[in-house]
Amino acid sequence: MDESTSPGSSAASSIPTWPPVAALGQDATAKASTSEDDEPGQPGEGAQLLDELREAIARYVILPSSEALTAVTLWVAATHIQPALQHAPRLAVVGPAKRCGKSRLLDVLTETVREPLITVNTSPAVVFRAIGDNPPTLLVDEADTIFGSIKAAEKNEELRGLLNAGHQRNRPALRISGPEHKPQAFPTFAMAALAGIGDLPDTVMDRAVVIRMQRRKPGERVEQFRSRRDIPALHALRDRLTAWLRPLMDTAADLVPPMPVQDRAADTWEPLVVVAELAGGTWPERARAACAAMCAAEVGQDDESNVKTRLLKDIRRVFACYGDPDTVRTRDLLEELLKDQEAPWAEYRNTGLTPRYLGILLKDFSIQAAVLRFEGGRQARGFTRTQFTDAWARYCPEEQPPGGSGKTTGHGSPVHP
Repeated sequence: MDESTSPGSSAASSIPTWPPVAALGQDATAKASTSEDDEPGQPGEGAQLLDELREAIARYVILPSSEALTAVTLWVAATHIQPALQHAPRLAVVGPAKRCGKSRLLDVLTETVREPLITVNTSPAVVFRAIGDNPPTLLVDEADTIFGSIKAAEKNEELRGLLNAGHQRNRPALRISGPEHKPQAFPTFAMAALAGIGDLPDTVMDRAVVIRMQRRKPGERVEQFRSRRDIPALHALRDRLTAWLRPLMDTAADLVPPMPVQDRAADTWEPLVVVAELAGGTWPERARAACAAMCAAEVGQDDESNVKTRLLKDIRRVFACYGDPDTVRTRDLLEELLKDQEAPWAEYRNTGLTPRYLGILLKDFSIQAAVLRFEGGRQARGFTRTQFTDAWARYCPEEQPPGGSGKTTGHGSPVHP
């Protein structure tokens, strides 16, 4: 499944039947069916099914917004057309503290997604072998135990790389395997939902539909989830989703819907919009509205990237304060940055922004301090304005004021060899 996205009979036949074993995530009464027995759903069936799924999720969990509930509903349905997808969006279910409903949401997902494989901890070797050519839907609870600290994140760097690679089809992981120690390609493509306290690694969040859970307020009520009582109804809904979407696999593979976002965000949300287009009714409009709103809400949530962008903006302000000179001393730059009580620099890393931390934050933009000659022939470490112009244009562009403003160049000049 990980080797091709072209539509065909194999896509439909690769959907496994649910095994007749009584277990969480499996339906003991489900009967095996073949693609020959499947018939396309009646008009409106898809929209009705998504409405029912949306109501079922809301019965047990309070999502942070109507858009988030729409997104989760579509993500669940998208797992059922995974063989037709080019990208496998992650579902990042994160919250600031415990008791926000993260695990309960995974309980509901486990009983409604295609081929669930749920775990509270795992290793790259297990995931490599679990995915295979017919991957399950990965559901990882307590993800903060995997990525929540620097030490844990470093230990699980390989797993993070696997999750990143599996976002796009045909990105296998190569490992030396077997007694002959030959390279073997392990498929990585699979839908995955991860739940935990705090944000997941930046690269995982960037490939995810992000659901920021909140603790319920007094007066907000949900039904208790009880396996014996509730699983059969959720399985029945899951099987109806499979029956509706299986005959539409080729159609889903060919769909390239217009998206309200671009680049990786469009790749991540496209499977959800594809499902909405297949369902019809109001779902295409609701899907795009959720996509636009939730992607906009995530802008600025990336702490480290947000800090770096804020630094670029504040440095531009310092240059403007000095009259946009060609150069500025590192000492003067830090002094101005630390004066701003609304900025994070005075308390950055508990000690405040230092020349060392400044260099680390600017390193990714290929900006480094150098020895420059300033007024009176004195030399000091500093930065030239031209070092920042490319980064400003790329990461924090701003419109030029009418008429512009002149530059002064008397603050300093580079030391030439």
